[in-house]
This record gives sequence, structure tokens and C-alpha cells, in this order.
Amino acid sequence: MSRRRAHDDDDGYDRVYKKRRRVSENQEIEDRLESLILRVGEKSTSSLESNLEGLASVLEADLGVFRSKILRILTDCAIKMPEKCTIYTTLVGLLNAKNFNFGGEFVDYMVKTFKDSLKNCKWDTARFSLRFLSDLVNCHVLSCGSLMQLFDNMLDAANEDSVPQVRRDWYVYAVLSTLPWVGRELYEKKEQELDRLMITIEIFLNKRSKKHQPALKVWSKEYLDCLWAQVRKLRQDNWAEKHIPRPYLAFDSILCEALQHNLPVLLPPPHHDSYIYPLPTVTFRMFDYTDCPAEGPVLPGSHAIERFLIEEHLRQILDNHHFERKDCAGNLLNLQYKSKIPMDYCIVEVIFAYGSILIELCKLQPSTMPQVLAQATEILFRRIDSMAAASFDRFVWWFAYHLSNFQFRWSWEDWDSCLQRDIEHPRPKFIREVLLKALRLSYHQRIRDMMPESYSELLPAMPEPIYKYTSEEASSLPGTAAAHELVVAIRRKCTPEEVLNVLNTLPGQGDGEELSNFNPLKIDVFVQTLLNLGSKSFSHSFAAIGKFHYVFKVLAETEESQICILRNMYALWKNHHQIMVVLTDKFLKTGIIECNVHAGGARLKIDTSVRPEYRWYFVTPRFSVYVREDY
Repeated sequence: MSRRRAHDDDDGYDRVYKKRRRVSENQEIEDRLESLILRVGEKSTSSLESNLEGLASVLEADLGVFRSKILRILTDCAIKMPEKCTIYTTLVGLLNAKNFNFGGEFVDYMVKTFKDSLKNCKWDTARFSLRFLSDLVNCHVLSCGSLMQLFDNMLDAANEDSVPQVRRDWYVYAVLSTLPWVGRELYEKKEQELDRLMITIEIFLNKRSKKHQPALKVWSKEYLDCLWAQVRKLRQDNWAEKHIPRPYLAFDSILCEALQHNLPVLLPPPHHDSYIYPLPTVTFRMFDYTDCPAEGPVLPGSHAIERFLIEEHLRQILDNHHFERKDCAGNLLNLQYKSKIPMDYCIVEVIFAYGSILIELCKLQPSTMPQVLAQATEILFRRIDSMAAASFDRFVWWFAYHLSNFQFRWSWEDWDSCLQRDIEHPRPKFIREVLLKALRLSYHQRIRDMMPESYSELLPAMPEPIYKYTSEEASSLPGTAAAHELVVAIRRKCTPEEVLNVLNTLPGQGDGEELSNFNPLKIDVFVQTLLNLGSKSFSHSFAAIGKFHYVFKVLAETEESQICILRNMYALWKNHHQIMVVLTDKFLKTGIIECNVHAGGARLKIDTSVRPEYRWYFVTPRFSVYVREDY
């Protein structure tokens, strides 16, 4: 019995071992298949066509065991790597030619992904799924008729009444943005249906409200109007474009023999109040073909579909790699078609707001990228008269940041003509604002040294405190004596109660009144004196605020008194914008100032737009509020 039991135990161990080994081997095969699928289309010693043909044979042989895994990986690739859309549709087409049932399962899988993304408001996923399904028509996996029916259903959703315009806009945009991939095939096989589709879109766009456009416009075109113009130009060219790689053309003899599938009837889910749709945008334009070197490739025109396709590709790279700026810059520079398109100009135009990535691009490609970026900056500066206020502010922030990463070197002499203009003109104002922001990234002497002497009028003031109680007119001010007494008391490490005793000697209250009543003079003397004593550094200021927090709370019980504290902080530090922001933030965090005082108080003239008369601001987690200097 003991021998039998030992033998049984050995059999059990063998079974467990074999099972584990089988699971391990299966996992290794799955990992290998996933790696092969993910890497197809990357640099290789073999051609893309031979790699696709070989991969299709490998996957077809493994469908019996790894069918669900292959379906999932291919679907994920279709959504997460839309820039390789035509590579994966070709692979699916080859698999469909070898195994019709698998082709049908994949179509069902993609249809389910498309429907789920619409229900869950995953609009990019839905658009990439629609593009993939459309490109499957080119690979003879799906029939043209069923795709046209899907397009018609989507345009029906765009013409619904009593739904938000952003919903209708998205459905039209999704169809329009897909046509460059499948337009030629539909033109050859369903020309009349395609013409009706275009007429329906044109009618929609002619009726569409564009009240939002003036608020978004920066020498740009509304995104749907721009794409419509590009698709119309593509139609005039018989739907022939020069940017999308189409590897399935090499396998046309194989793919055209395959059986095709029909899409099921797909009706977009009805609108629900909880749905959040993409907001309207504008298509930013900075360069045209005249800005590019004559000896290089020609930049496609604004109405060329290639411009849309390039920008779409660049945005996808940014979405996938924006957390790693070095990888992002490398991927942008490794794009195909560099010999056909002035890619540096396209990259700068698309990502002009991504300062750190532009810096990496300049480091990776120092021969051309800095020159293109300088040219873009020059174009923006020339057009600054017509720039919206918010765009002006962003341009200021970006340029100051960019200068700080390149030793503040710039050919300022090229902009000397702006010195002849009124100082409030947008061009000299831009330079003055840039220098103010650069001051936060450097120091005053460095800014003075980098600027030509002719720009001295635009230089920021020395960022030093202006303490009124040591000025020439201090002797005539009512709080001077108390201020000097307070300086002595604080330097000998007095208590908050002793500070209150000094402040209580100031006029403005009867002997029996509470100190908490609003008294501007007491706040003036205390805030200016304390912050001036702590002006050596942020740490000194924070320590002073912390030690005398009780005095602040006693003086700042009303909204009027809190506004008075802010006024006096500004009066002391009006030449140092950064410390004003930091001190305001400290007042908020320590409860000295309440949020409603700076974010909604009627006594504080607040505006969220950037205007010439607004010189400093408070920072909240959501927005910056600019405050008038003359208040």
C-alpha cells in the first residue's frame, strides 16, 4: 500500500508538472505572438509585405489554440495604434482570405468595440474603430454597401432634432475624417451613394451654427469647415491622396478572391443628458508653402487632405508619448515621408504649445529645427496685432520659457522697429511681458545684460520691495512712528500680543472699541513692515507670516480688511510679480484670505482676460485672475 501510495503521489506530481509546463509554454507562445503583432511594420531587414505574409501564416496556424488572444491583440492594435491602421487591416485581410470564419469573428469583435465606445463616450476609440472598419473595405473583408449604410445611419444621427450640436458635429466629423481612407474604393463601386453622402454633409454644414468660432479663432479655420474643404479638394482629385500607406495593394490578387462580410445594422445610441461630447476646435495654421525653403519638398496647401493626414498622425504620436518628451521627439523626427514633406514645419505648427518637446526637437535636430522655430516665432510676432488676448499671453509664457532654455539668446535687433511704436502697442508690450516672465526664470542683472541698450525702456523694474516708511515722504505719514517701533519689536523677537499693543497706539479707534474693527492704517503698518522684514527670501516671509498668523487673523476678520491686506502686499511688492503670487497663495492656504475675496468679491475688479491694464494676478487651481493696477 505504501508503494502504491508513493506511486500515486509521483503520478500526481507529474500531472501538476506537465500542466504547469504546458501553461508556461502557452504563455511563452502568446507573448511571442503579441510581440510579433505589435512590432509588425517597424524597421526590419525584410520588406513589410513579406513580414505581413509570414505573420499571417503564423497566426493562421495558431488560431486553433490562441484564437481569442489573437482577436483581442488585433483589436487593441487597431484602436491604440491608429497610425498603423492600414498595416493591421492588411493583416486581417490576409487572415480572412485564409480563414473566412475568423474574418467574421474579427468583424463582430470590432463592431462590438465600436458600439461600446459610442455608449461609453470614448469618442477617439469610436473614430479609430470606424476608420479601421472602413479600411477593411479596401482589403475586401467588408462590403461597400454595408459600410455606406453605416455612414447613412451616422448622418441620420447628425440630423436629429433636440440634441446638442456637439453630438451632431462629432458624427459628421467621424464620417468625414474616415473618407480619405476609403473614398477611392467607394467612388469606384458606390459613386452615386457617395455623392448623396457628400450632399447630405454639405447641407448639414451650411445650416450649422458657428457662434463658437470667434472665441476660438487665432488666424485659423473652424475644424469641420477646414476638413470639409480638404475632403472636397480630395473629391476633385478623384479621391487620390499621397500620404496613406496602402500595403494591401501588393496582395490585391489574394484579397480580391476572399469572401466579404456584411456589417450588421448599426444604429448610434440615442443621446443622454449624461453624455459628454468633444468640444469644437479650430485648425491652427502658421505656415504655407512660401515659408519653406525653395530647394526642399513643398508643404501641402491648407486645403490639401495630406495636411490633415499629417497633422492627425502627429497628434497621435503626441497623445501616445507626451509623458516622455525625449521618446516623443524621437518618434516625431522618425516619421515617414520626410523626403516628400517639410516635416519640421508641420511638427512646429502642430505642437507649438508643447514647449518642452520643442526643446528636445531642437536638441535632436540642431541643423534645421531651431531655424524653423525661430521663423515661426517671427511669423507670430508679425501677426501679434491681431492675436487674441489669451493667445498673446500663451505666446509670452512660451517664448520666455524657451529663451530660458537657450541661454536667453535672441536676435533682438531684428525687432528694433517696434521701439518706434507706442509703448502700449502689442509688439513692445509683448517684449516687456516676455522680460517680466523671463525674470521669474532668471535674475534682473541677467535680463539687463541680454538686452541691447535701446530696449532699456522695456526692461522690468528692479524686483525690490518698496517700503513706504523709509521713503523721503515717510516723515509725513501717520503710521511712520508706529512702523519704526514695530521694526524694533519684531527684531527683538516680540510676541503677537506685543505687536497688537503697538498697533493699538495708532489712531482710528476709540479706547473701548474692539481691535477687530476694520482699520486700514493698522493693516498698512503691520503688513508692509512685516513683509519688508521678511523680504530676504520666501522662507523668511513664510516664517514671519507663520509667527504672526494670530495678528493677521485679528486684523482680517472682514472682507474689507482682507482686500486691504492684499492692497498693501501689492504696494510693497508691485515690482516682483512672482513673490506676489507666492504670498497670495500662502495667505489663502493659511486662511488669512478667503477664496471669495479674490475669486468673486465685488470690491476687487476682477477679470479673467489678459488686458494691458492688468498687471498682476492671483492663482487658483483652475484659472488666473488679473487685477487692475489702479485699484
